[in-house]
Amino acid sequence: MSRTLLRGARVITMTPDRPDAERVDVLVDGDRIEAVGENLPAAGAEVVDLSGRIVIPGLINAHLHTWQTALRSVGADWTLVEYLTHLHGECVGHYTPDDMHVSNLAGALNQINSGTTTLGDWCHNSLTPEHADAAVEGLVRSGIRAAFLHGTPYRAPDIPHPLAEIDRLLDGPAGRHPLLTLGMALQGPQYSTPDTAVTDFRAAAERGLVASLHQSGGEPSPGWEALRTARLFGPRTNVVHGIDLPEDWIRTLVDAGVTFTATPENELGQGHGTPVTGPLLRLGAAPSLGTDVDTVVPGTLLTATRIALAHQRALDHARHRRTTGGHADKPSVTGRQALAWATVEGARALGLADRVGRIAEGMQADLVAVDARALNLWPAHDPVATVVHADIANIEAVMIAGRWRKRDHTLLATDLDVLKDRLRESGERLLHTMHGPGSEQG
Repeated sequence: MSRTLLRGARVITMTPDRPDAERVDVLVDGDRIEAVGENLPAAGAEVVDLSGRIVIPGLINAHLHTWQTALRSVGADWTLVEYLTHLHGECVGHYTPDDMHVSNLAGALNQINSGTTTLGDWCHNSLTPEHADAAVEGLVRSGIRAAFLHGTPYRAPDIPHPLAEIDRLLDGPAGRHPLLTLGMALQGPQYSTPDTAVTDFRAAAERGLVASLHQSGGEPSPGWEALRTARLFGPRTNVVHGIDLPEDWIRTLVDAGVTFTATPENELGQGHGTPVTGPLLRLGAAPSLGTDVDTVVPGTLLTATRIALAHQRALDHARHRRTTGGHADKPSVTGRQALAWATVEGARALGLADRVGRIAEGMQADLVAVDARALNLWPAHDPVATVVHADIANIEAVMIAGRWRKRDHTLLATDLDVLKDRLRESGERLLHTMHGPGSEQG
């Protein structure tokens, strides 16, 4: 087993009862963190000097439709209605398995390059088993850790999730690969009949899988009450967006251990509504974060983190002024809280909190080194703020399960030019299937 000793960095462990940042060594043995502490012995280990850097747990993008990578920026000016019309109404049926593979591979590599080590791949374009297999293979080839959340294109509300496909995937690479876990990207309860929602969520519970769902505005449909009656809400239920859910429903879900994932840049820009961050914080809970769709917004999780933080602070400042007539004398949300949304909370949302999201003995060695010597970050007086303010250019190194995937600011992937050509060709062909703004036929 290979051993690596990271020395000289300031380390943000995101572990309770430890300082926000500390000068400690991190010893990696194989795919796990063996020790975190001062002056660790280096015997038998490769010593990596990271002086001037900040080491953090790998970022966790809890919600991305990675299969859309080839159509980057096509919908940057789309509303939510236009996105659903042009992409889901006109385009999804034209995807081939190769389109799924190249988008997932390129999209996952981009996530690694941006400091993401774990990806929640909400794959709701698994048209056939071959499409799903190609998407999974793209994730595997990239080297990222991923929760593959199997979904299908939108269908009639009374059609249940294809459980035979879930069981097939559990018996295949998605169930056996050490960096992959399987979950279900479900249509219900918001877009399914109550009986179908209960059937799908019970199937996920019986298999011990994360059941993730979309909810973007509007009152809860009858399926929500059916799931509550059946006691199917729990820690392995993940609500994406959760916008406009009544606060009594949010309280019910939080009390049941349900997790929430906000995708702030997309939610604010496309018209989903106001991110659910505030209602969660008022209940002592917190969101995880995702970037949602490369077709509309960039896939950099630190950007989403800054937007989530600034937006919530803006709402809180405005509320304080309305209530008191003056300005607040301290911030309502801290940078450390926001960084937890991008790490600890992401791990919890994907059912991986026992493996990733923190730097601690026994956890998986998913680590990111941020180069704080760069002009845009130096001098790094506050390590947490420095990380939250970082960008792709500052992500110097990325380790996943003890293996370097990026070093010296360079992604360790082969044939990137070939991959980029394939991605462009896929995107250009798919663009011809759409007729709205941003397409070549628009």
